[in-house]
Amino acid sequence: MRVLLVEDDADLAERIARALRTEHFAVDIAENGEDGAHLGETERYDVAVLDLGLPKLDGLSVLRSWRQAGRPLPVLILTARDGWSEKVAGFKAGADDYLVKPFRIEELVMRLRALIRRAAGHADSVITCGPLRFDAQTGQFERDGLPLRLTAFEWRVLSCLMLRREAVVERADLIERVYEGDSDVDSNSIEVIIGRLRRKIGGERIETLRGRGYRLTAGMAENARPDGPKGG
Repeated sequence: MRVLLVEDDADLAERIARALRTEHFAVDIAENGEDGAHLGETERYDVAVLDLGLPKLDGLSVLRSWRQAGRPLPVLILTARDGWSEKVAGFKAGADDYLVKPFRIEELVMRLRALIRRAAGHADSVITCGPLRFDAQTGQFERDGLPLRLTAFEWRVLSCLMLRREAVVERADLIERVYEGDSDVDSNSIEVIIGRLRRKIGGERIETLRGRGYRLTAGMAENARPDGPKGG
């Protein structure tokens, strides 16, 4: 999952980014409103964290520019402005959530996960696909009731596929959501990650659709397989 963090306080931005990366998020940082507006309009993100008091272009103007451009990404406003009028203005501009500084990073993480889950169309925090179980609120994966040990990149890929289970996820979409903007991405890196995931969750779970992307499926039920048990 990829986060756009628009925050002009460099120390705070780095602390937030470091904490989010620990939770397996990919994070791009913009230190002013103009850069944030540009990234939000040209890159693919799962969610944005947006300060209001930004240099060059204020946060509300950034948010309005995204909405006017038809960008549907969920946006959490993170600001020291705690007045009711500021909150109303933020939501009217198109914010999906509003968190006041100072804050607990654990709360920020939980709110971001909830925004991403709801944007993907999941009301329940627990998502299942065959033997896989993903708690989108805690970020935990299980297979057949046992915890899955995943690297950060594996977690990002599998969470993208899980949130869109049974749907095709384009390869370019995966790359943009897995890697941070300044990463040097090898052309075969996604295939390597997919290969590792197949060994961990079962090769039949992730389908490759050449020229299109990948799809996570529940697979055939045991009694629906050609060599499965027969009645009679």
